[in-house]
Amino acid sequence: MTYSEENYLKTIYHLSTGTGKGITTNAIANDMESKPSSVTDMIKKLADKELVVYKKYQGVSLTEKGRFTALMIVRKHRLWEVFLLEKLDFSWDEVHDVAEQLEHIKSEKLINKLEEFLDFPTEDPHGDPIPDREGNVKKIDKKLLSEVAPGAKVLCVGVKDSSPAFLQYLDKQQIALGSAITVLSKEDFDMSLTLRVHDAEMTVSNKIAANLFVKTL
Repeated sequence: MTYSEENYLKTIYHLSTGTGKGITTNAIANDMESKPSSVTDMIKKLADKELVVYKKYQGVSLTEKGRFTALMIVRKHRLWEVFLLEKLDFSWDEVHDVAEQLEHIKSEKLINKLEEFLDFPTEDPHGDPIPDREGNVKKIDKKLLSEVAPGAKVLCVGVKDSSPAFLQYLDKQQIALGSAITVLSKEDFDMSLTLRVHDAEMTVSNKIAANLFVKTL
């Protein structure tokens, strides 16, 4: 498979996770910043390889073979992120772009050895689960901070937005995976939240809260 084909499979997997529905070619084009005509051509190639199914008005969905292939790409990506963070001292806002390059390495033996070397991590630096060798994905009990009611005490367990700008913002606010957060209040006007984090109070926008995954303590 080409790098481009792998990137398309991974994109379709991410867009379809939790929806149970087919993905439109326009959604794929928007996510990959590509032309709809280019997406259509790629979908045909992936369908010929029995990796996706396209049905008019129902969109694109992964076959069992396609889903497993996508999961193995995701597995490599997330293991490399852990390696970069833990062993090479990259920050969590730097690992994604480098892992995007490393995820295309073909050697299954290397990836299995990497997993063993890292002592079989189950989550990447952003709190996302790492698929195992059989393609099983551990379900993480989490919800968005924006959905939490005032008075709740929660633990930060992941991010929806893993862009460097967002992660750098969290670093400035000293919010990281494992941070304990108390929701003090929520504004009816704009849904912004007042939080207590590490004994400090702060106000965050609804956009910020809608990109932080938490679990109730």
